Amino acid sequence: MTLQNALKVGNVSGNKETGSARVYKKLRDDILRVLIPPGTSLDEVSLSQRFKLSRSPIREALVRLSGEGLVQILPNRSIIVAPMEFDKMPEFLDALDLMQRVVTRFAALHRTPDDLARIRAAEEQYEREAVNAMTSGDSIGMIEKNFEFHMAIASACRNAYFADSYRRLLQEGRRLLFFHFQYQSLDPNLSLDELASSHRAMIDAIEKRDADRAEREAHLHAVQFRGRFMEFLNRNLTAKLTLNYAK
Repeated sequence: MTLQNALKVGNVSGNKETGSARVYKKLRDDILRVLIPPGTSLDEVSLSQRFKLSRSPIREALVRLSGEGLVQILPNRSIIVAPMEFDKMPEFLDALDLMQRVVTRFAALHRTPDDLARIRAAEEQYEREAVNAMTSGDSIGMIEKNFEFHMAIASACRNAYFADSYRRLLQEGRRLLFFHFQYQSLDPNLSLDELASSHRAMIDAIEKRDADRAEREAHLHAVQFRGRFMEFLNRNLTAKLTLNYAK
């Protein structure tokens, strides 16, 4: 499913689409918050009963979630929440870094004034949601606007193959961003400037068509995310260790 088609699902008028969109949003938010753990089986019949809908809108919502990498439809037609393979995290972070550098560099070279306006608008929405997240502790809105910001840059790169690969990585990484913000929010000095400074630097480089700087800022942004997420992961894995002290 392409990004454009995914965005269209649920926007058609009618109760069926409204129901599908409602199921999609609830399941998406619960998956991103890890309220539904990775690997959990999702049964159409149970979901139909839960949401008081027929199986058709349930299936549409699950297909949309599958297109975003949040659920997996297995060969036996059963559906599970996509696993999070932490052992492959270094590979994922390397791929994210590379594709982020590529699309941001090409955006600096090929962006139009309209592209730049869309990127700036997406960043403004991200910053509004970031403020809300710092106030409420709920980062779901910020995560979605972060995705839209980076996809606005990807659209400006004028290469559908790069943009599609980057989209899949961003979608896979949305649950990681939830953990990342939960860790960041432990800092009592966390500010909007800290959350937005990397985005602003990328925009400035894209506006000035400075491809080398745009790629560098994109790389620094990815490195920052990698460092904080690995700190979070190491801290939480260590916290689960049980130490037996010799007497």
